[in-house]
Amino acid sequence: MESSRDQIVAHMLDAAENASPVEAVEAVTRELGAALKARSVAFLIADLSGRALVRLTHVPLGGAGAGRRDGAELAVVMPFDGGPSEQALRTQTVRVVGEPDGWTVWAPVTDRGEAIGLLEMVLPDEPDPRGLEEIGRVGHVLAFVVIANRRHTDLFEWGQRTTPFTLSGEIQRRLLPGSFTCEASAFTLSGWLEPAASVGGDTFDYSLARDALHFSVTDAMGHGVASALTATLGVGSLRNGRRRGFGLVEQAEAANAEVAENSAVPGSFVTALLGRIDLRSGVCALLNAGHTPPMLVRDGDTRAVSLPGNFPLGMFVEATYRAGDVTLRPGDRLVVVTDGVRERKAASLDMPAMLRSIAGLHPREAVRALADAVLEVSGPTLADDATLFIVDWHGGHSEDRQTSAGADQTRASTALPD
Repeated sequence: MESSRDQIVAHMLDAAENASPVEAVEAVTRELGAALKARSVAFLIADLSGRALVRLTHVPLGGAGAGRRDGAELAVVMPFDGGPSEQALRTQTVRVVGEPDGWTVWAPVTDRGEAIGLLEMVLPDEPDPRGLEEIGRVGHVLAFVVIANRRHTDLFEWGQRTTPFTLSGEIQRRLLPGSFTCEASAFTLSGWLEPAASVGGDTFDYSLARDALHFSVTDAMGHGVASALTATLGVGSLRNGRRRGFGLVEQAEAANAEVAENSAVPGSFVTALLGRIDLRSGVCALLNAGHTPPMLVRDGDTRAVSLPGNFPLGMFVEATYRAGDVTLRPGDRLVVVTDGVRERKAASLDMPAMLRSIAGLHPREAVRALADAVLEVSGPTLADDATLFIVDWHGGHSEDRQTSAGADQTRASTALPD
């Protein structure tokens, strides 16, 4: 079995590298289908809405197929319905269903908790437990194929977009991290942005150092392209400061000066919540620049974290900044949101009750559940962006993770009720 597995992986990687980036996933699935004698194999990519999967296929012009098309490329959206495909993504486990024409298998395509999509295949015979384990590993390999090849083509990004982006939305999208979710031994995090009809300049960001986790949530004043450009100044300056080794106060001071001096719109500013967690001790330094206070969920209770007050970035060029801190305990959940989650109609949302109701969810599902709750009371079209960022603190920075096929299944969300 080890030799067989090694051969499958080797052939998959060769097929991916020999094909063009646009055809790499199809080449890999064809190789996989032949190796496992599957009747069909497909890759389903997660839609950017977080509420559907998208089947990407290449259908020659004039060929059959209903869905969104770009030349010969076809994208068919399959909304989540609580079925086995959604359950596989949610629980990060392989799911099998017997069909009249064979056995359909869905395997997560995941890397460090980021649910990229699913590997779907139809097999002539029911796979045994060892075979399912093998398919799960193959799904993990496919994640790296997608990650590597999407850098060279717009195909995957196009497939994920249910609706076209405005120019401001395109700029905002480029400011977000490459992965919305990250699992490590000491923490699990996930961010989400629910855009308004006219983009409101929200962003979130994070970066992992050897012994520290850096993160930020920002909200640029205004809407549309002007807001997106102000957000670009803020995020670019914060990233530059972080990469130069600045502390939180230095990052804030540098970004404040850059936004104040370089914004194309006079008077523009950016509210921000900056954080740095020492992964060895759990001490979380936080700096609040005119932002909605972060919330700490501990033992079922939710409280706002009290921090020194500071002006938004860019409001006053001579402003000075102060940071505070909180020591995280294993089991704590830190929640950061923008004012789009708390203002207007969204203010009626009972946040402590909502955070209790999603306490058992992986941050990947928790941010989306919270976004859905905001949309329910404020939607279907938001007046302002709603951004959410959740960090679960586990401790144990020096410990190895316990993973299977790209995810820690002990931290995954439970299955939806039948």
